[in-house]
Amino acid sequence: MKTILCYGDSNTFGYMPAEDYRVGCETPPAGLRYNSNQRWTGVMDLELGEGFKVIEEGLCGRTTVFDDPVEGKHKNGMAYLLPCLESHAPLDGIILMLGTNDLKKRFSASALDIALGISALIDIVEGSRSGPEGGKPEVLLMCPPPVQGVSDLAFMFEGAEIKSKKLPVFYKKIAKAKKCYYLEVGKIIEASSTDGIHYNKESHIKLGKAVAEYIRGNMFK
Repeated sequence: MKTILCYGDSNTFGYMPAEDYRVGCETPPAGLRYNSNQRWTGVMDLELGEGFKVIEEGLCGRTTVFDDPVEGKHKNGMAYLLPCLESHAPLDGIILMLGTNDLKKRFSASALDIALGISALIDIVEGSRSGPEGGKPEVLLMCPPPVQGVSDLAFMFEGAEIKSKKLPVFYKKIAKAKKCYYLEVGKIIEASSTDGIHYNKESHIKLGKAVAEYIRGNMFK
């Protein structure tokens, strides 16, 4: 059986697009998460079928390498990655899809800074010995789609739309340099027009099927 860990943010968690996102309420209340068979990770699991096990590790607000001064240090994706890898080892593959939260104005991070954060996470994976027989897992780097500033989230993501469109250029270079598998999610789906950040149910289903197809055709033939 091939075990794949999906390490991401609210779009891996399955957070529903929020129409009225209140200031001071950045952690989603219970009930605003798609069901397991609607989330892209769950859809991918079903599409892959027997012989695969998919582990979801999505945290709302998770960044690549930044401590969040508002939501807490635990949102730093670097801090939890190694313990996460070790607790789920052995892993045949890991999917990294992070960077959207790094676009928040509070971090003042450029597209290059965000890509370098992803690069640091890949280094952790490759040095973790969390793969089969103490080797390294295969890595699939997924670049999130561009954000759209169309809701109350716009105040938090001011200037993010332009930077998010530059991410694929840098992510692709990182994937090539690190010899990772790569998918540009923006070529498969778009962020919801409701809040400009999260994916609607149809997009989750479409993405899950596309990732499963890619994994079968490229990572584990």
